[in-house]
Amino acid sequence: MSGNLKAYFGRRYTLSASHRLHSDALTAEENLAAYGKCNNPHGHGHNYVVEVLVGGAADAETGMVLNMAALDAVVRSRVYERFDHTNLNLDSLFVNRVPTTENLCRAVFELLDGTVEPASLVQVRVEETENNFFEYSGDN
Repeated sequence: MSGNLKAYFGRRYTLSASHRLHSDALTAEENLAAYGKCNNPHGHGHNYVVEVLVGGAADAETGMVLNMAALDAVVRSRVYERFDHTNLNLDSLFVNRVPTTENLCRAVFELLDGTVEPASLVQVRVEETENNFFEYSGDN
């Protein structure tokens, strides 16, 4: 393979976490209108599927964009160990952000961005349920 060929590699991970969708900037009625049952004071949980897509030149020797074990290690240390079986509302990344899945997706991207060399992070996709998914590709 040519060193100039851009290729993409994606991997799926699962984690379980709880959250309560609630904004201190809104009244109780406004929170209920915005978030419905997801504003339950006791929170609720999801089995999230997190997809990470990286891209770059395929290595001339290995033919890979990034070694799968290297990607697994960085996702485990920066995302899985931080969020699995936790309450997202208690994480420092969500002190000033409502822990919606949109914001979780962005947080995962920010935690991984710049950590997957020699590849680059292209996109993070988070499935909250079988019907809801969110994607973030940076501020571009």
